[in-house]
Amino acid sequence: MSVSQIELAQMQSLPLDMKIRKTVARLSEFYDYYNGDIAVSVSGGIDSRVLFDIARKAYPNIPAVFSNTGVEFKAIVNFVKTLDGVDVVRPEHSFNWVTKNYGWPVVSKKISRFISDCQNPTERNVNVRQLRLTGISQKTNPGKVMNSFKIPKKWLYLIDAPFKISDKCCEVLKKKPLDKYRKETGYKTVTAEMAVESEMREKTYLRTGCNNFHESNPKSMPMGFWTRQDVLEYITVFKISYCKEKYGDILRDPVSNLLFNTGEQRTGCYVCPFGSHLEKCPNRYQRMEGTTEYKVCENLGVWPILDYINVPHSAAQMNKQSIRYTE
Repeated sequence: MSVSQIELAQMQSLPLDMKIRKTVARLSEFYDYYNGDIAVSVSGGIDSRVLFDIARKAYPNIPAVFSNTGVEFKAIVNFVKTLDGVDVVRPEHSFNWVTKNYGWPVVSKKISRFISDCQNPTERNVNVRQLRLTGISQKTNPGKVMNSFKIPKKWLYLIDAPFKISDKCCEVLKKKPLDKYRKETGYKTVTAEMAVESEMREKTYLRTGCNNFHESNPKSMPMGFWTRQDVLEYITVFKISYCKEKYGDILRDPVSNLLFNTGEQRTGCYVCPFGSHLEKCPNRYQRMEGTTEYKVCENLGVWPILDYINVPHSAAQMNKQSIRYTE
């Protein structure tokens, strides 16, 4: 069921208690539709922690699954172990294998996919490569300008990077293990994805609403209309555990009256450069300096990739300014 921008805004403005009730209602719809054959996807982050709590209160025996990519923060992996009844899946290949066989994830999934198309020319992708370079459709809608499918000028230099670039990392390390889990168990996925997280997730929510029953991989996003404030408020009100080692304390700003957490805003694969160019110093890598994870990044060869896109990765580079990606 599609949702309008106005409807989404209205839902996002609801008080927490109403959001909880609506989330439980959407979850129940999904649960009933598939006769209980659903599983909550747990990442170890605060969003999925809230979903896990809501789901387990509604259905104490609902399955949950955590995809351990092999490059998750140790603190996150340890926190997930404190949650009861969470299945763990792992990828067939490592992050190192992905970068060597497909390429490095840089900037974003979208940009990495576009760059990969141009780095790997074939007779079959001539039209796609032209679309990436010009933004003009060559085949589907000849002559139509489709700038959203074009590589932005500031990232064109990545085509000639001395390393391969690809968007395959998440697919290999996270999605494939979860797909295998779904096929083996028959469970449909429930995630804590929210429309506010990205343009892509907002578009997905507007197209399907909380529950998508009709695609090849049905999925429920019962918190799709929540905001980060809702997540922090839920944790504060219900005093549920979360990975405090990574997310820090949850405090309230005396001026804005808004809640905020003092640690990482997002966790996930700590080696992944996606979005690192947008972070202010100290960025995620600089904050990791001196840790085991930082040493792993060094051993995997992350630093030359970050150097190429002008992202600092040590305290010594704290005042480094962006040059490459400024138009």
